[in-house]
Amino acid sequence: MWIVGWMCLTLAAVVSASSQDPLLGTARVVFQTNYGDVEFGFFPNVAPVTVEHIFKLVRLGGYNTNHFFRVDKGFVAQVADVASGRSAPMNEEQRREAEKTIVGEFSDVKHVRGILSMGRYSDPNSAQSSFSILLGDAPHLDGQYAVFGKVTKGEETLKKLENLPTHKEGIFVMPNERITILSSYYYELESCEEDRSILKRRLAASALEIERQRMKCFP
Repeated sequence: MWIVGWMCLTLAAVVSASSQDPLLGTARVVFQTNYGDVEFGFFPNVAPVTVEHIFKLVRLGGYNTNHFFRVDKGFVAQVADVASGRSAPMNEEQRREAEKTIVGEFSDVKHVRGILSMGRYSDPNSAQSSFSILLGDAPHLDGQYAVFGKVTKGEETLKKLENLPTHKEGIFVMPNERITILSSYYYELESCEEDRSILKRRLAASALEIERQRMKCFP
Protein backbone atom coordinates (compact mmCIF):
# COMPACT_ATOMS: atom_id res chain seq x y z
CA MET A 1 0.00 0.00 0.00
CA TRP A 2 2.81 2.39 0.91
CA ILE A 3 4.58 1.73 -2.42
CA VAL A 4 1.38 2.27 -4.40
CA GLY A 5 0.65 5.45 -2.46
CA TRP A 6 4.19 6.72 -3.02
CA MET A 7 3.94 5.98 -6.75
CA CYS A 8 0.63 7.87 -6.96
CA LEU A 9 2.10 10.86 -5.15
CA THR A 10 5.16 10.81 -7.40
CA LEU A 11 3.00 10.65 -10.53
CA ALA A 12 0.85 13.51 -9.23
CA ALA A 13 3.98 15.57 -8.58
CA VAL A 14 5.25 14.93 -12.11
CA VAL A 15 1.90 15.89 -13.65
CA SER A 16 1.75 19.00 -11.46
CA ALA A 17 5.30 20.00 -12.40
CA SER A 18 4.60 19.52 -16.10
CA SER A 19 1.53 21.75 -15.90
CA GLN A 20 3.38 24.42 -13.95
CA ASP A 21 6.55 24.30 -16.02
CA PRO A 22 5.52 23.77 -19.65
CA LEU A 23 8.24 23.28 -22.23
CA LEU A 24 9.42 26.38 -24.05
CA GLY A 25 9.69 26.20 -27.82
CA THR A 26 12.91 27.17 -29.58
CA ALA A 27 11.63 30.50 -30.93
CA ARG A 28 12.57 33.69 -29.11
CA VAL A 29 11.15 37.18 -29.64
CA VAL A 30 12.84 40.38 -28.48
CA PHE A 31 11.02 43.68 -27.94
CA GLN A 32 13.45 46.60 -28.00
CA THR A 33 11.92 49.42 -25.96
CA ASN A 34 13.13 52.88 -25.03
CA TYR A 35 13.85 51.45 -21.56
CA GLY A 36 15.69 48.29 -22.63
CA ASP A 37 15.06 44.90 -24.20
CA VAL A 38 12.72 42.11 -23.13
CA GLU A 39 13.00 38.60 -24.57
CA PHE A 40 10.15 36.06 -24.66
CA GLY A 41 9.83 32.34 -25.16
CA PHE A 42 6.58 30.56 -26.07
CA PHE A 43 4.56 27.55 -24.90
CA PRO A 44 3.38 26.01 -28.20
CA ASN A 45 2.09 22.89 -26.44
CA VAL A 46 -0.10 24.97 -24.12
CA ALA A 47 -1.53 27.58 -26.50
CA PRO A 48 -0.62 26.73 -30.12
CA VAL A 49 -3.15 29.05 -31.79
CA THR A 50 -2.16 32.01 -29.60
CA VAL A 51 1.56 31.40 -30.11
CA GLU A 52 1.18 31.21 -33.89
CA HIS A 53 -0.91 34.40 -33.95
CA ILE A 54 1.50 36.45 -31.80
CA PHE A 55 4.54 35.11 -33.62
CA LYS A 56 3.01 35.98 -36.99
CA LEU A 57 2.35 39.54 -35.81
CA VAL A 58 5.99 39.80 -34.76
CA ARG A 59 7.18 38.45 -38.13
CA LEU A 60 5.01 41.06 -39.86
CA GLY A 61 6.49 43.84 -37.70
CA GLY A 62 3.09 44.44 -36.13
CA TYR A 63 4.37 45.36 -32.68
CA ASN A 64 6.91 47.90 -33.94
CA THR A 65 6.01 51.43 -32.69
CA ASN A 66 3.35 49.93 -30.39
CA HIS A 67 3.61 50.60 -26.65
CA PHE A 68 2.97 49.39 -23.10
CA PHE A 69 -0.13 51.35 -22.17
CA ARG A 70 -0.39 49.92 -18.66
CA VAL A 71 2.22 49.33 -15.94
CA ASP A 72 0.78 48.28 -12.60
CA LYS A 73 3.69 47.50 -10.26
CA GLY A 74 3.50 43.98 -8.85
CA PHE A 75 0.67 43.08 -11.24
CA VAL A 76 1.11 43.55 -15.02
CA ALA A 77 2.79 45.48 -17.81
CA GLN A 78 0.33 45.35 -20.70
CA VAL A 79 1.02 45.82 -24.41
CA ALA A 80 -1.66 47.76 -26.30
CA ASP A 81 -3.66 46.24 -29.14
CA VAL A 82 -1.64 46.52 -32.34
CA ALA A 83 -4.55 48.02 -34.30
CA SER A 84 -4.86 51.01 -31.97
CA GLY A 85 -1.50 51.22 -30.19
CA ARG A 86 0.99 51.76 -33.02
CA SER A 87 2.25 55.21 -33.91
CA ALA A 88 3.07 54.09 -37.47
CA PRO A 89 0.38 53.19 -40.02
CA MET A 90 -0.24 49.51 -40.75
CA ASN A 91 -0.25 47.75 -44.07
CA GLU A 92 -3.19 45.56 -45.05
CA GLU A 93 -1.60 42.27 -43.97
CA GLN A 94 -0.67 43.65 -40.55
CA ARG A 95 -4.17 45.02 -40.03
CA ARG A 96 -5.82 41.77 -41.08
CA GLU A 97 -3.77 39.74 -38.59
CA ALA A 98 -4.07 42.33 -35.79
CA GLU A 99 -7.86 42.44 -36.00
CA LYS A 100 -8.30 38.66 -35.80
CA THR A 101 -9.93 37.30 -32.66
CA ILE A 102 -8.61 33.99 -31.39
CA VAL A 103 -10.02 31.19 -29.29
CA GLY A 104 -9.33 31.36 -25.56
CA GLU A 105 -6.74 28.66 -24.85
CA PHE A 106 -7.10 28.47 -21.08
CA SER A 107 -4.86 26.11 -19.13
CA ASP A 108 -3.72 25.30 -15.61
CA VAL A 109 -0.41 27.17 -16.02
CA LYS A 110 -0.20 29.64 -13.16
CA HIS A 111 -0.01 33.41 -13.52
CA VAL A 112 3.32 34.20 -11.85
CA ARG A 113 5.96 36.85 -12.49
CA GLY A 114 7.31 36.74 -16.04
CA ILE A 115 4.35 34.89 -17.57
CA LEU A 116 2.79 36.19 -20.81
CA SER A 117 -1.01 36.28 -20.75
CA MET A 118 -3.44 37.39 -23.45
CA GLY A 119 -5.75 40.33 -22.85
CA ARG A 120 -9.42 39.99 -23.77
CA TYR A 121 -12.89 41.41 -23.23
CA SER A 122 -15.71 39.61 -21.41
CA ASP A 123 -16.06 37.18 -24.33
CA PRO A 124 -13.51 34.40 -23.64
CA ASN A 125 -12.76 34.21 -27.38
CA SER A 126 -12.16 37.94 -27.91
CA ALA A 127 -8.34 38.11 -27.59
CA GLN A 128 -6.59 39.95 -30.43
CA SER A 129 -3.05 41.25 -29.94
CA SER A 130 -2.86 42.87 -26.49
CA PHE A 131 -1.07 40.84 -23.85
CA SER A 132 0.37 41.29 -20.39
CA ILE A 133 3.69 40.47 -18.78
CA LEU A 134 3.01 39.44 -15.20
CA LEU A 135 4.97 41.54 -12.70
CA GLY A 136 3.85 39.42 -9.76
CA ASP A 137 1.70 36.44 -8.88
CA ALA A 138 -1.97 36.79 -9.84
CA PRO A 139 -3.84 33.57 -8.97
CA HIS A 140 -7.21 35.23 -9.66
CA LEU A 141 -6.28 35.20 -13.38
CA ASP A 142 -5.56 31.47 -13.46
CA GLY A 143 -7.78 29.63 -15.93
CA GLN A 144 -9.42 32.90 -17.00
CA TYR A 145 -6.76 34.26 -19.37
CA ALA A 146 -4.63 32.39 -21.91
CA VAL A 147 -1.01 31.89 -20.87
CA PHE A 148 1.23 31.44 -23.91
CA GLY A 149 4.83 32.08 -22.87
CA LYS A 150 7.20 33.75 -20.45
CA VAL A 151 10.01 36.27 -20.24
CA THR A 152 13.40 34.62 -20.78
CA LYS A 153 15.59 37.74 -20.52
CA GLY A 154 14.99 41.33 -19.48
CA GLU A 155 14.31 41.35 -15.75
CA GLU A 156 16.26 44.61 -15.41
CA THR A 157 14.03 46.23 -18.04
CA LEU A 158 10.90 45.08 -16.19
CA LYS A 159 12.23 46.63 -12.99
CA LYS A 160 12.79 49.92 -14.82
CA LEU A 161 9.21 49.87 -16.11
CA GLU A 162 7.85 49.14 -12.63
CA ASN A 163 9.61 52.18 -11.20
CA LEU A 164 8.36 54.70 -13.77
CA PRO A 165 5.93 57.42 -12.63
CA THR A 166 2.31 56.43 -13.24
CA HIS A 167 -1.23 57.74 -12.95
CA LYS A 168 -4.61 56.06 -12.76
CA GLU A 169 -7.27 56.22 -15.47
CA GLY A 170 -10.34 54.25 -14.45
CA ILE A 171 -9.19 50.75 -13.51
CA PHE A 172 -5.83 51.10 -15.28
CA VAL A 173 -2.50 52.26 -13.82
CA MET A 174 -0.73 53.91 -16.75
CA PRO A 175 2.80 55.29 -17.25
CA ASN A 176 3.13 59.06 -17.48
CA GLU A 177 5.42 58.73 -20.49
CA ARG A 178 5.04 56.44 -23.49
CA ILE A 179 6.93 53.13 -23.30
CA THR A 180 7.52 52.49 -26.98
CA ILE A 181 8.39 49.18 -28.62
CA LEU A 182 10.95 50.67 -30.99
CA SER A 183 11.46 47.42 -32.89
CA SER A 184 11.20 43.66 -32.54
CA TYR A 185 12.97 40.64 -33.92
CA TYR A 186 12.95 36.87 -33.53
CA TYR A 187 15.41 34.00 -33.75
CA GLU A 188 15.58 30.24 -33.22
CA LEU A 189 17.74 28.80 -30.45
CA GLU A 190 18.57 25.69 -32.48
CA SER A 191 20.12 27.68 -35.31
CA CYS A 192 22.27 29.59 -32.82
CA GLU A 193 23.43 26.36 -31.20
CA GLU A 194 24.28 24.91 -34.61
CA ASP A 195 26.22 28.05 -35.59
CA ARG A 196 28.07 27.95 -32.28
CA SER A 197 28.97 24.30 -32.82
CA ILE A 198 30.23 25.00 -36.36
CA LEU A 199 32.30 27.92 -35.09
CA LYS A 200 33.87 25.78 -32.36
CA ARG A 201 34.80 23.09 -34.90
CA ARG A 202 36.33 25.68 -37.22
CA LEU A 203 38.32 27.24 -34.38
CA ALA A 204 39.55 23.80 -33.30
CA ALA A 205 40.57 22.96 -36.88
CA SER A 206 42.35 26.31 -37.19
CA ALA A 207 44.23 25.67 -33.96
CA LEU A 208 45.38 22.27 -35.24
CA GLU A 209 46.52 23.77 -38.55
CA ILE A 210 48.46 26.51 -36.76
CA GLU A 211 50.15 23.89 -34.58
CA ARG A 212 51.08 21.80 -37.65
CA GLN A 213 52.60 24.84 -39.34
CA ARG A 214 54.49 25.75 -36.17
CA MET A 215 55.94 22.24 -35.88
CA LYS A 216 56.89 22.27 -39.58
CA CYS A 217 58.51 25.69 -39.65
CA PHE A 218 59.84 25.89 -36.09
CA PRO A 219 60.84 22.36 -35.09
